[in-house]
Amino acid sequence: MPRYRFTVEYDGGPFAGWQRQLGSPTVQGALEAALLKMCGETVTVFGSGRTDSGVHATGQVAHVDLARSWAAERLRAGLNFHLKPDPISVLSAEEAAEDFHARFSARRRHYSYRIINRRSPLALDRGRAWLVARPLDEAAMRRAAQVLTGRHDFTTFRSVHCQSASPVKTLDVLDVERVGEEIRITATARSFLHNQVRSMVGSLKLVGEGAWQDGDMERALDARDRAACGAVAPPWGLALTAVEYD
Repeated sequence: MPRYRFTVEYDGGPFAGWQRQLGSPTVQGALEAALLKMCGETVTVFGSGRTDSGVHATGQVAHVDLARSWAAERLRAGLNFHLKPDPISVLSAEEAAEDFHARFSARRRHYSYRIINRRSPLALDRGRAWLVARPLDEAAMRRAAQVLTGRHDFTTFRSVHCQSASPVKTLDVLDVERVGEEIRITATARSFLHNQVRSMVGSLKLVGEGAWQDGDMERALDARDRAACGAVAPPWGLALTAVEYD
């Protein structure tokens, strides 16, 4: 039974997240429905991570086992045809090793969060970025972000619904950069807790606005208490941009 690996891009706005849910549109469900139409098979598509409702992806990775062999390009084109009109695009398809797993073989995941820092409403970036009207100090945000890098107990930045066995994670990268009106926050780790990136972004916004001062981010981290976290940033600014494998 051949295994196929896909790189997938999607607009998370119309979906209740990646994971299949009864009665709600999801990215996993749409891909499985497209495969049923194309291949006549009821299958399970495994993703590298379960993005939440409204979260986008430019580099989600998924795999599926099919009963028969397909030319990779034909599989990619056929899936894109049957995914219409859903805002999902299969960017690439290839046959994978039988022990490849989109989730468990992943070494690092990369996320990006976009903030547009201006007073005027969004037109082109509506649903793709978080509009923050108050001026933000990106240098202060960058300094505070470094407090969170490394191996920590991230209970403060973890959803109460998180199912991870441990709140301890190693955050390899948390960087903040500004280009004009846009502030982009990038995060890299092997794995993340539920809502971790959005929770960190919401707290970094408080630093940027001056509501949190030097030392407040460290105190929030050390508190290991969800109540110490800033308001969680909205999902539409977040995108899964890449997944690394050996």
